[in-house]
Amino acid sequence: MPIEVRVPTVLRKHTGGQRSVRGDGETLRELVDDLEARHPGLGSALIGQDGQLHRFIQTYVNDEDVRFLGGMETPLDDGDEVSILPAVAGG
Repeated sequence: MPIEVRVPTVLRKHTGGQRSVRGDGETLRELVDDLEARHPGLGSALIGQDGQLHRFIQTYVNDEDVRFLGGMETPLDDGDEVSILPAVAGG
């Protein structure tokens, strides 16, 4: 089940500079595991030791925030688009 994942500039060091990559999985957790296998370091950049998304990483499936869809257990379908955005803060 190919899923397109948009990768922010700060994480492209794990994808050889690619702006988007493809991955597989029936849930966001499975997708992140697949991405880690294909692009070492990318999964750990997204997921903390608690197995959840780092709080400064925003992730969207088809423009919907996964925090409101089921978090790491958000179901994915063939052709879905996942966008990863690092949170921006400042003052």
